[in-house]
Amino acid sequence: MDLEDDKQLWDILGRVSEPKLSPFFARNVVRSVRQEATRFDRMRSWLSWRRLAAASAVLIVAIGMAVAMHHPVSQTKAANDSDVVAKIDPQDYDVVADLDELIAWDENTVWEEKPTM
Repeated sequence: MDLEDDKQLWDILGRVSEPKLSPFFARNVVRSVRQEATRFDRMRSWLSWRRLAAASAVLIVAIGMAVAMHHPVSQTKAANDSDVVAKIDPQDYDVVADLDELIAWDENTVWEEKPTM
């Protein structure tokens, strides 16, 4: 911008007094720069021990609830299981043994037969 372009503006700018700085300006600037927290300091203050302990407790409770929801505790007593085993008839063991022999025989005879084709 030239002086001839806007004479009134230059006249107003010429009458304005210069800003005066405080004698402690440099000291105040350096102090504010030193006090400004760095990115690392802000992250470190956010990750305080109290917050980490609280977050860990919440995480443990959430994992415990998830495990409890997916693996419910059995409602039957262990004494009932032993009663069921005691009530099994000895003849049932013989039937199961015979069934095992029949399955084994059936598997073996299928391979021994000659194809009819």
